[in-house]
Amino acid sequence: MLIVGGGLGGLSTGCYAQMNGYRSRVLEMHEIPGGSCTAWDRGDFTLDCCVSWLLGSGPGNEMHQIWLELGALQGKRMRNFDVFNTVRGRDGRAVHFYSDPDRLEAHLLGLSPGDARVIRDFCAGLRTFRKALARYPFLTPVGLMGRLERWRMLASLVPYFNVIRRSIGTLMRDYSQRFRDPLLREAFNFILYEKHPNFPVLPFYFQLAAHADASAGVPEGGSLGLARSVEERYRGLGGEVVYNARVVEILVENDRAAGVRLSDGTELRADIVVSACDGRTTLLDLLKGRYLTDTYRELYTRTITEPGMVFPGYLTVFLGLRRPFPDGEPCTTYLLEDAVAERLTGIRHPSVNVQFRSRHYPELSPPGTSVVYATYFCDIAPWRELSTGPEQFTRIRRGEELHTLPVGRGRDYQRAKRQVRDTIVDFLDERHPGLRDAIVVRDVSTPLTQVRYTGNYDGTVLGWQPFVDSGETVEQEVKRHGPGLPGLADFYLSGVWATTGGLIRAAASGRHVMHFVCRDDGRPFTASVDDGSPLPVQLIEPAGATP
Repeated sequence: MLIVGGGLGGLSTGCYAQMNGYRSRVLEMHEIPGGSCTAWDRGDFTLDCCVSWLLGSGPGNEMHQIWLELGALQGKRMRNFDVFNTVRGRDGRAVHFYSDPDRLEAHLLGLSPGDARVIRDFCAGLRTFRKALARYPFLTPVGLMGRLERWRMLASLVPYFNVIRRSIGTLMRDYSQRFRDPLLREAFNFILYEKHPNFPVLPFYFQLAAHADASAGVPEGGSLGLARSVEERYRGLGGEVVYNARVVEILVENDRAAGVRLSDGTELRADIVVSACDGRTTLLDLLKGRYLTDTYRELYTRTITEPGMVFPGYLTVFLGLRRPFPDGEPCTTYLLEDAVAERLTGIRHPSVNVQFRSRHYPELSPPGTSVVYATYFCDIAPWRELSTGPEQFTRIRRGEELHTLPVGRGRDYQRAKRQVRDTIVDFLDERHPGLRDAIVVRDVSTPLTQVRYTGNYDGTVLGWQPFVDSGETVEQEVKRHGPGLPGLADFYLSGVWATTGGLIRAAASGRHVMHFVCRDDGRPFTASVDDGSPLPVQLIEPAGATP
């Protein structure tokens, strides 16, 4: 088996392939594993740009079992905060979204007693959802569940049916309008850091419930550490990873995937090919548009270009500070005045999420220092208009092809990056005096940076947007046909383009793909937990406490 892409979807597919007796090789165009689950060094600082919370970081649910099977968490400490996110209004007022429903209810009632009915309704739903979380299925793809297994799954969710039905049928943007208090009316849309206009209430319940159960913390070692742990598990199972290997074509013979061709002309043969890289690149470039169902053709030629169908990219500003800032909260979304937002190129909504990242990962920066991680949802189009360089460029260094090296993008592009950086620094220095003078490291990435490193369409980090036509269509297509293409044998899709959601969905997709591979080969699926290291340790830290 050849697996295209060394992100979590590809590495997970490799792990489960090895568990089931397949010989597999992961081909990754970058020099490190993880894809979007990554970090990079600037001097003494490691800048972690991915995991702000990890669903399944704690026990009591099927998500956690997947991470343990992948060896992702063993031997690590999981840091959990009592506040999921703080939203600060333009007037300075703050809403602390405690994940514990009792504490959240008391806090919200203190802010707006006149909204008691809506507040109690929301918190009651959250209490119910905490009980439902353990019943959510992640281990087996629904499309392969037998009738009895499916009925058992549905029966286990019956006690929570009403809250699930109501929360998935009501958009948060509509639910939030029930509040009288203008800050609550706006703040509820930003519980998940940024504004998600098409999200129903359900994912807000899901994240808060997992967080309340200490199963949405952050793993010691950060995002790249997580990816390296899964890579180590994969290699320990006998898998092979080849870096700086860019696939440019999936070879097809007699309507079956027979291997791949690399950018240097090398051809590698295989019995099975799994693509866990960018979906559009896979279907339209690597397979040259062949074997598309009508549904996939519509998705990848028309739907993908419509607003809101693909998860947005990010603009990220990192600041390494030479001293601690004990008043810096782990995670705050600031609602911005228009004059500030107008200086932030490509911004989708007038808000910026600011994390004192060293609260999440103190081990990734020197003692006595801080790291600020500021992000906003960002459209790629304005950055493309400013850029003069190629989006990706392959170069030879010491006789080896490298595919993710920096490229020149021109003065206007760099000027816009500096403006964004300076605007955010000015904004933060007003709230944390002395921050500007403490900066020793500055780093800015745009959606084009994401394209350079991963090849993801328009710089997205999560592929298809859930709860809209695109994501719903993909889910239905996989249920009907599995993660492959009708008419093309021995080919499968894995990763975020074969599902919807975050890192746990990418990890679960590898497990699900191997369920289908084993079915097609007439062998039973098997999986096991990596018990070679101790189980993770859960740490609970008050958000307001000095680290």
